Amino acid sequence: MLVNLTDVFINEGQVQELTVLYEADTFLSPLGVFSIKEKSPVVLKLSNIGQSKAFVQGTAKLVFTLSCDRCLRDVDYTFDLSFDSIAVSPDYIGDDLEDEDSLEFIEGYHLNVDELINNELLLNWPMKILCKEDCKGICKICGKNLNDGECGCDDFVPDPRMAVIKDLFNANKEV
Repeated sequence: MLVNLTDVFINEGQVQELTVLYEADTFLSPLGVFSIKEKSPVVLKLSNIGQSKAFVQGTAKLVFTLSCDRCLRDVDYTFDLSFDSIAVSPDYIGDDLEDEDSLEFIEGYHLNVDELINNELLLNWPMKILCKEDCKGICKICGKNLNDGECGCDDFVPDPRMAVIKDLFNANKEV
């Protein structure tokens, strides 16, 4: 969705508040393609902060169904996004831009809201997604979800430093 910023760029002290829709139904990231389960409209506040400059503030809420990283169970994960950025028009003259990355979201005199939200999702994506804090994961042998109960598999792993002693005992064992 493109939002026209012309009025905000040219009128000193201009403030606009608007609600726009995030049009995407999926989110594409380096980790894969994720379906959006729920999404709220994006609330924007656009303020003129100088000739051809605007301060963009916004909030959005998105819910994804993701897989738990330990047990692979589906988890609803909510992103409550809150962001701010500075937008400049193509005819801006000056070199005092602190964040040149914000220029990626400007197409002429328009703000690309979808690209702005996608960037915020990438920045806020969690390192690990868990169904619960103490998720036990799945059994390495049979694949059972250990949150549902023990599986009975032998999960004893001997200390590899003791392997030499074990070999000595087995070599000197009388039959």
